[in-house]
This record gives sequence, structure tokens and C-alpha cells, in this order.
Amino acid sequence: MKTIRRLVYLEILQAVAFVSLGFLALFFFFDFVDELGDLGKGGLQPYRMTQALLYVALRMPSHLYELLPIAVLIGTIFVMARFAQSSEYTILRTSGLGPWRALRALLLLGFGFTVLTVLTGDYLAPLSDRTAQLLKARMDGMLSVGTTGAWLKERQRYFSYNVNVRSLTPDGRLQGIRIFEADARGYMVSLTQAQRGVFGDDGAWLLENVERTEFKSADDSTRVQRVALPSMRWPTEITQEMVAVALLKPERMSTIALFQYIQHLEANSQTSQRYEIEFWRKVFYPLSCLVMVVLALPFAYLHFRSGGITSYVFGGVLIGISFFLLNNMFGYIGNLKNWVPWMAAGAPGLLYMLASLGAFGWLVLRR
Repeated sequence: MKTIRRLVYLEILQAVAFVSLGFLALFFFFDFVDELGDLGKGGLQPYRMTQALLYVALRMPSHLYELLPIAVLIGTIFVMARFAQSSEYTILRTSGLGPWRALRALLLLGFGFTVLTVLTGDYLAPLSDRTAQLLKARMDGMLSVGTTGAWLKERQRYFSYNVNVRSLTPDGRLQGIRIFEADARGYMVSLTQAQRGVFGDDGAWLLENVERTEFKSADDSTRVQRVALPSMRWPTEITQEMVAVALLKPERMSTIALFQYIQHLEANSQTSQRYEIEFWRKVFYPLSCLVMVVLALPFAYLHFRSGGITSYVFGGVLIGISFFLLNNMFGYIGNLKNWVPWMAAGAPGLLYMLASLGAFGWLVLRR
């Protein structure tokens, strides 16, 4: 049995690696073409060809994370179909490889792919994405989201704060800071604007070139007082990681970072639907590798004519693409319709799991 597993595992690993490299090469080409329009920009330090190549290369771990389940499906289907076409699988069956043994062997391999997907999505991809964003920020001079920047909220003992940060420089400095302070009744009591800011060692923000506007009520009238300060210290629990998270897309965050940011949003009574859906997608998505290997097993029990393997591999490509599209579609629809986050994230995997078990029961066990 060890010899059989070694043979099957080696063939599947080679096929999955070949499919992954093919997809990554395709995405590398597309991403590089998108970066060609930015070459030469950046003022004193123009965006060079080597920087574009490095930026595109740093994006590859994210693409690998997205493509791994599809590559596992296509690679496993190719190996199983080729075994069936050459009658090798028939020989393996006569050697004692029954349906349940084959299923257990493939699930063990799928678990290995699941671990690889988790490591890629939680450690390698966020690190490489952060490095790529900082590299691109050196060209623009900042890391920002659109024209409004990032919005964060914090509640302290007596006041609540809505904080807007326009951008974050590659060296970790804040640009374009606005802090709206409200009292327990929800009335705005002050507006603090600063051109720049840094994160202090004690967690506070050290603001520079500050203009503070205070709104004071007395005798049924409101008095506005403005003061300009060269510097100001603002105590807060909003860390540099939280600002960076708000400026990055949630799909580029690790599972732990998503969970911590969701806790921060809920503690400050902010909506976290989008981040919760992405968190559960991070949880369920690696498990789709197990679904894919089960879905590919029935192909070993089909009867192929000469050259018929190509159509089945193409069918596997379509199945993989449909899973990728359905997974993204459920995330967007769940966010719009306010679905339960874990249900919106886990529905595609559940549907394909039922399809794979149905195919296994009909083609393998029944026939």
C-alpha cells in the first residue's frame, strides 16, 4: 500500500506543480502588462523595470493561494483520468486499492494541500503583499485608499473618536489626519487636524502642525475656539497595524489580523460584515482542497477512449473556474444581502462537497 500511495502522490504532486506554474506564469504576464503603464513615473525616483518585476513577483504568493484548490482539482483529475485510460488504475484496484482506501489516501494528500494553502494564505501571502504595497508606495510616496483614506473609530471613557487618515508613508508616518471628537450624547466637541503624525513608543500618536477647533456651549450659544499647535500628543489604542489594515484590502490580511480587526470594529460599534465574510472565507477556503480531491476520484472509474482524456481535463478546468467565481460571488452577495457571514463564506464549499460525495457514491460505490 505504501508503494501505491507513493506512486499516486508523486504523480499528483507533479501534476499540481505543473498546473500551478502554468497559472502563475499567466498571472505574472497579466500583472506585468498592467504595471507597464506606471514605468517612468515617480518624480525623483522613477518606477523602473526591475521594481515592476519585483512587485509582480511579490504578488505571486497571493495568486498561488487563490489558485491552489483549482490546481489540485485539475492536477488530480488529470492523474486519475490518465490512470484510467492506461488501465493502471484497474491494476491498482486488483492490487487491493478499493474505493475507501483510495478515498482515504486522497484525503490524506488533500490535507497536505490544505496545510500548504493555510501557510500560504496566512503567512507568505500577507507578508509578500505588504512588501509589494510598500514597494509601490515608494513610487507614489504613500499608501492610501482612494481620496478619502481610511476611517477608524475608537471609544474611550467619556468620548468617542472618528479618525480619518489620508495615507501612510512607507516609513510608517501618518499623513492628513483628522480626529472628530464627540461626547457621550453624540455631540461633536472638537476637530483636530494634523498634517503629519508618527506612532509613539507608548502607543500614543505624536501629531505635527496641528490645528484644533473646539466647540463649547454656554448660555444657549455655541462658541468656537481655534488654536494652532506645533505638536500634540493624542493617547489612543489605534495601532499602526490597525491603520495599515484599514488601508489594505481584507483579502490581503491574515486570519489572525482579520479576527483582531473584527474585534476592534465590534468593540467600537462598527459594522464588520465584510471582514467577517472574509474571515470565514479564510477559514473554509483551504478545506476546499479536500473537496477537490474527492471530486477528482470518480474520474479514475470512468472508461476512456483514445484521446478522450482531454475533454475531462477541460471539464475539470471549468469546474475549478466555476468554484472560484461562485466563491467570490457568494462573498459579494452575502455582503450586500447581509447574510450570516459563515454561511456566505462556506456555501460554495458545501455545495461542491455535496456534489463530490454524490459523484463518489454514484460512480464509485454504486457502479
